[in-house]
Amino acid sequence: MQTRTLGSLEVSAIGLGCMGISFSYGKALPKEEGVKLIRAAVERGVTFFDTAEVYGPFTNEDVVGEALRPFRDQVVIATKFGFDIEFATGENRGVCSRPEHIRQAVEGSLKRLGVEAIDLLYQHRVDPNVPIEDVAGTVKDLIAEGKVKHFGMSEPGVQTLRRAHAVQPVTAVQNEYSLWWRAPETNGILRACDELGIGFVPYSPLGKGFLTGAMGKDTKFGEGDFRKSVPRFSPEALEKNQALVDLLKRVASDKGVTPAQIALAWLLAQRPYIAPIPGTTKVHRLEENLGAADVELSQADLADIGKAAAQIPIEGERYSPPQQAMVGRDAPPRTTRA
Repeated sequence: MQTRTLGSLEVSAIGLGCMGISFSYGKALPKEEGVKLIRAAVERGVTFFDTAEVYGPFTNEDVVGEALRPFRDQVVIATKFGFDIEFATGENRGVCSRPEHIRQAVEGSLKRLGVEAIDLLYQHRVDPNVPIEDVAGTVKDLIAEGKVKHFGMSEPGVQTLRRAHAVQPVTAVQNEYSLWWRAPETNGILRACDELGIGFVPYSPLGKGFLTGAMGKDTKFGEGDFRKSVPRFSPEALEKNQALVDLLKRVASDKGVTPAQIALAWLLAQRPYIAPIPGTTKVHRLEENLGAADVELSQADLADIGKAAAQIPIEGERYSPPQQAMVGRDAPPRTTRA
C-alpha cells in the first residue's frame, strides 16, 4: 500500500472508516465480524483507521481497539471528541468541547481503544459556545502529557481552523469531500491546508455509497440507516443524481475498473496530502476500495472528469437541517481558558 503524509503523520493512502461497522447504516455487524474486517484491512496494508466515541455510541471504539491491539505499533488510530453523550442511555445531547469534557472524553477513548496515547484526536464538530483557543489549548496540554499525539478538526470554519492551528498545529482536517460534494475546493479549507501544511482526510469519499453505483431511485434504506433522513437520498434526488454515477461508469469502463475506484482515484489525485477513509462491512468491497490506489488517472482524464462533472447539477442537501447546522461554523472569540 502506498502512503501519504498528513502533516508529520504517515498513513496508508487509503484508510478505513470504521463507523459503519456499528453505527449509522442500519444493523451493526457482530463484534467478531467487525474485528475480522478490520484485521483483514491490516493484512492488506491499511495503517489508518478512523473511529469516534459517538459511533455506537462508544461501541465502535471497543471494536477498533480489540481488532488493532495485536498491531498497535503498525497502525494509526484516529478518534474524535465533541459531543455530550449520556453514558447510561447513549443519548446525544449536542456538541460539547469544554476543556473538562475533552479530558473526560479522552480518558474514555483511551480505555475503550486500549492504548496509552491517541494517534490523532479530532474535534468532531465545532462547539459554538467554546473558543477554539480553549479547545486547541486543552489538546496541546494532552499532547504534552503523552495522552494524544496529533490534533485534528472535522468540518471547521476556515477562520476557526486558522485560530486553532496558531495554538496547536493541526495535523489533519476531516471533511466530507467527493465528486458529489466539492465544497472544500471553494470554501477555503483546501487552500488553508495548502498554506498551513495540514493533511486532508475526506470522509464519505464514495458519497455514502452512492458513487459505487449500487443504488438508485428505487433503493430502500433500512431501519436505523441515517440516509433515510438525508435529502440527497430521496428517490427524486437519487434519480437526478444518477448522471454523476453514469459518468463514473463510463470512465471506469474505459479503464477496466469500478466506479468506486474511479471516485477514490480522483480524490487521491487532488492533493498529495489527501488520504480518504471509505467505509465498508464487506471484505470484497474493502479490496475494491484499496485497489483505487493503483488506478492511474492522467491529467487529461482528470480534466475530462472535472469538466463533465461540472455540467451535472447535484440535487439535494447532503444533511438534514440539524446536521447541516453543525458543519463549517466558527467558534466564538477567545476568552480566558478554563
